[in-house]
Amino acid sequence: MTIANDIPADAPDPPGAPGPRADAEALVREFNRSLIRMLQARLGSYEDAREIAQEAYARLLNLDEGQAVSYHRALLFRIAQNLATDLLRRRRYMELPEPDGLEMWPDPAVDPERSARARILVERLPALLAELPPRTALAFRLVRMEQKSFAEAAERLGVTERMARIHVARALSYCQRRLDEIDEGATR
Repeated sequence: MTIANDIPADAPDPPGAPGPRADAEALVREFNRSLIRMLQARLGSYEDAREIAQEAYARLLNLDEGQAVSYHRALLFRIAQNLATDLLRRRRYMELPEPDGLEMWPDPAVDPERSARARILVERLPALLAELPPRTALAFRLVRMEQKSFAEAAERLGVTERMARIHVARALSYCQRRLDEIDEGATR
């Protein structure tokens, strides 16, 4: 006959005998569904709820057996609630919501004159591009408007990357010259 204190703490549970592993499996079977539902309602995410539940089980199992003997369910749910609170706090600081009416907030870096000039440029750009040779206009559209790389633009145009850069530079130079002419005409 063996005494319970003579069994090493790290010995595996004998088959059919209750022990920490069997207790943990029973705990998961009995409470997992309700624990995940409670966490999902609090967190708004099934995946986060599963993650927090798993962490709660791990923390519960890491406690000394004497600490959690008759309070498994209550302790498990308290651990999960604390972990969910921690996650919500992290979210609050990491995922700040976008303020309402953001589009109405003025950009302090942009002055009214610059905004007016940009609006004029956007309004006149199609007409200016129509004045350019087709390949030059297409290179400009691809690189500056569609955000393609020079290599992608060159492939589409059937030219070298260097030539695509030259087309874009020509378009920029031409548009700048024409806008300066329009500005000079408006100030006279």
